[in-house]
Amino acid sequence: MATQKDIIDQTFNETIKILSDLINFQTVSGTPNLKLIEYCENKLNKLEAKSFKTINESTQQANLFSTIGGKKKVNDGGIILSGHTDVVPASPKEWSSDPYVAREKDNKVFGRGSCDMKGFIACTLAMAPFFASENLKKPIHFSYTFDEETACLGAPLMLADLKKRKINYSACIIGEPTSMKAITAHKGYNEYITHFTGLSGHASDPEHGVSAVEYAIRYSNKLMELRNELKKRKLKKTVFSPPYTTLQIGKINGGIGTNVIADKCSLDWEARPVSNEDGEFINKNIDLYAEKTLLPEMKKIYPKANIKKITVGEVVGFDEKEGSEAVNLVCNLTGDNSKDVVSFGTEAGLFQEFGISTVVCGPGSIEQAHTVDEYITHDQLKLCLKMLFDLKERITA
Repeated sequence: MATQKDIIDQTFNETIKILSDLINFQTVSGTPNLKLIEYCENKLNKLEAKSFKTINESTQQANLFSTIGGKKKVNDGGIILSGHTDVVPASPKEWSSDPYVAREKDNKVFGRGSCDMKGFIACTLAMAPFFASENLKKPIHFSYTFDEETACLGAPLMLADLKKRKINYSACIIGEPTSMKAITAHKGYNEYITHFTGLSGHASDPEHGVSAVEYAIRYSNKLMELRNELKKRKLKKTVFSPPYTTLQIGKINGGIGTNVIADKCSLDWEARPVSNEDGEFINKNIDLYAEKTLLPEMKKIYPKANIKKITVGEVVGFDEKEGSEAVNLVCNLTGDNSKDVVSFGTEAGLFQEFGISTVVCGPGSIEQAHTVDEYITHDQLKLCLKMLFDLKERITA
């Protein structure tokens, strides 16, 4: 009879193969992921999983939700294993090798998404046959989403569909890279793009133009004032570091030359609220400043001038819950009762808001996520496989 070590060793080899395949799919956020989704769906459907997809408006991106009920074909309740399929961009010139071709060296697998978070997805797919072959007391659900990196655009579509299906779920494990530690809370994540429309003209006569760049800078300065105010609003009791809502400007783009008044400019910025109230505070104040201060000045010279703020996404935070079923489950599976919180965002708050007990726990370190020569270690993959094997044992009838 095969031992746990035998099964994990066998499954590890399959995990490496699957991970290599997944890395090869260039699923950068905002680009098509259908081939990867089809790859995962085919593997799960061969095990008689029940699968459905939710597709975005462009029809080029999809979420996959598949259920394995084991030999008894149980369907209600169960554990969700969730991971996002998108990755951040990679510049091949900066990498030691092709970022979209898996490379093994020093007991590590290098490649874009190896750590964040195709390593976890590979582990779940490799373990799926073992779940399918057992008499399960609860089903295992596989949740693979798109565009998590850009304000979690995919997961809400899938969760809305799950609500219509009226199936109960007892817990959700989101396999973000946490070095296999249970993460019980994180801040929210709000992402915006503000567009400025002014009036172009010759730089020698600035009074007869409206510089979109200059008004974007003033808008930016106001955001920096709000950032300082947010530090004063920090909660007396908070688990986060830093212990306040952060705000930062990631990109500014506008103008065509130094001798031309810029008629277009855009500002990409984000906030990571420790509370919903802080998110409301930011939006109320920056919107008021744009509407009452900046726009009147712009329109005085050019009536068609405009400032338009677009909400890319507003992702709810993940709150620590006492006695969380999901947290207790993961701690029991890993044998590690230590818990932590993080400042980076995940889809956990969305699942929690949906009413599912949720925990974030997966292989790899966040220090490798989004980096040049991103990698995940063999040891971390094996620890994840062990957790999933013990989960199988726990829910086997």
